[in-house]
Amino acid sequence: MPELQSILDPLTAESALSEKLEGGAVRCLACAHRCRIQPGRRGVCLVRFNQDGVLRAPRGYVAGAQIDPIEKKPFDHFLPGSDALTFGMLGCNMKCDFCQNWLTSQALREPAAEEASQFIQKISASQLVDYAVRNDAAVIASSYNEPLITSEWAYEVFSLAKQKGIRTVYVSNGFATPEVLNYLRPVLDGFKVDLKTMQEKQYHACGGRLKDVEDSIALARQLGLWVEVVTLVIPEFNDSNEELWEAARFLTSVSADIPWHVTAFHPDYKHGNVDSTSADSLQRAADIGQEAGLHYVYAGNLPGRVGSLEDTICPRCNTPVIRRRGYTILEYKVTTEGKCPKCGTALAGVWTEHPESVQIGGWEIPRRI
Repeated sequence: MPELQSILDPLTAESALSEKLEGGAVRCLACAHRCRIQPGRRGVCLVRFNQDGVLRAPRGYVAGAQIDPIEKKPFDHFLPGSDALTFGMLGCNMKCDFCQNWLTSQALREPAAEEASQFIQKISASQLVDYAVRNDAAVIASSYNEPLITSEWAYEVFSLAKQKGIRTVYVSNGFATPEVLNYLRPVLDGFKVDLKTMQEKQYHACGGRLKDVEDSIALARQLGLWVEVVTLVIPEFNDSNEELWEAARFLTSVSADIPWHVTAFHPDYKHGNVDSTSADSLQRAADIGQEAGLHYVYAGNLPGRVGSLEDTICPRCNTPVIRRRGYTILEYKVTTEGKCPKCGTALAGVWTEHPESVQIGGWEIPRRI
């Protein structure tokens, strides 16, 4: 893919997440691959490369940017009902054959993703933040591809966003290092992680390791980031009761307050011969999460077909405090203090101090910039 590479390589800057090694090699610290990269070579993600002993990282462009409901990320406990300016770049440090965003994530790896070059827009960090301000976006999210591998660019954008009072989040596969999470912590508020499977063999096939993802979830919580976790429930891949129990027990061991989203798979990319996830399968997964002790379990991607599993329920008195359909808020009862209005229980999350401002029946579809 020399044409796409020739477009992307100039859109880079020296990385802040690297260390120099002997012989001009560099160690990349942006993700848990910790690639040792010789001069003229690339990391696993293919978008970070060693140029004359300097690690170059993506900067100054987007391959997608639009205003999304925050629930689309999905975040259900992070300023519900708000708009998020979501941007993404190209590339990924993993190679899941079921990826729902493969056209952008597998750029430089997948020949069919060559057309992603048409999505590239040069833009400055200040332009992105100004767009968020003009559209009253309360959040800026790095998503669509894997944000860890473009963390220096996110840091630049998020630093400006914080000056404007805008919250910031990552939508990530969680294959992180302590170095990148500590680097981002001053400018990052929320961290959504895909917990893809509890089988090390399956993670290896995706190009990652389970232990590193588990460690990142735990560290993100320790650092004070708001964490939500998604498991895309894929038939015959990760949908056994045993595996779902293992995922739920792990999350409970970190914190019972982590919202767990079990979401429906649809056939895509190289996983097109597998059935879509049924509503019954999501209900079964959610039942397991609740029985394992998680306080907040959601079923996604099947709006109107999973009953109250789209709603936020008080874990103490079972009062519905937020009712949803898809990405739309139908009713919002969380108090100014972030509590249940009936029993006064503090609800885990990041809540607005102005409940009257929450969009009821608002935009459910994204608005492209």
